[in-house]
Amino acid sequence: MTAEETLEIVSKQWCNLEDLMKISQVGRNSALKIKRTIKDKLTKQGYMVPKHVVPMKEVVDYLNINIGYLESRVKKGD
Repeated sequence: MTAEETLEIVSKQWCNLEDLMKISQVGRNSALKIKRTIKDKLTKQGYMVPKHVVPMKEVVDYLNINIGYLESRVKKGD
C-alpha cells in the first residue's frame, strides 16, 4: 500500500472493517480484535460508538500512523 493510498483511507472520519484491514495489513479476525479494543476503550471513557465503525483518529493513534511522514513521502514523489 502506498503512502497516497494510506492517506486517502485515513482522511475519512470513520473507519470500517475493510479500511482497518487495509491500513493495518491484517486479516479479518485481527482487524476485529483491533476494532474491539478501540471500541472498548472509547466505551469505558463514556463515548457512544456506532456499531460498525470506529473513529479514524482513534485508529491512527492506535496504529501509531505518522501522517506527517506520509504527506512528505507523497510530496516528494511529485
